[in-house]
Amino acid sequence: MEIIELASGERKSVIITETQKSDLKNLTEEKFFFNWRALEGGSIVYQLQLKEKEGILGVMGLIDFPDEARVEIKLITSSKDNIGKKKKYEGIIGCLIGYACQLSLTKYGEMACVSLVPKTEIRQHYIKKYGMEDAGWQLFLDGWRLLNIVKKYVLCM
Repeated sequence: MEIIELASGERKSVIITETQKSDLKNLTEEKFFFNWRALEGGSIVYQLQLKEKEGILGVMGLIDFPDEARVEIKLITSSKDNIGKKKKYEGIIGCLIGYACQLSLTKYGEMACVSLVPKTEIRQHYIKKYGMEDAGWQLFLDGWRLLNIVKKYVLCM
């Protein structure tokens, strides 16, 4: 997986790993908007960072619903310095969503689905940028839309 450094246009390789308990202390609201410790127990938290281990650039909490062949993105965010017009990297959220899609595909094959409950102000952004479908309260990816996200962000961006 790769993200793009906006200043240089250079592609940078990233890794996504499951966050360890010791990492949670670094996931403060000042850097990542949410209280990530509140997700302990119910969600698995993943972090995205450059392969050079520069620091955590993005975080995502996932909940697995095996009876529904669905993975829900409970929370997802880039670090505060990677949001808006002055962000350093492009593609952080896409890579995290792509990773969730890949996990769902691995677990559920052709029945795979990824969903999230977006904040009202970014609902249309998820629909336009990532091709998510509107299911009322939630947005979701399945079928060819899910595969497109994996191809774009996980396999070759």
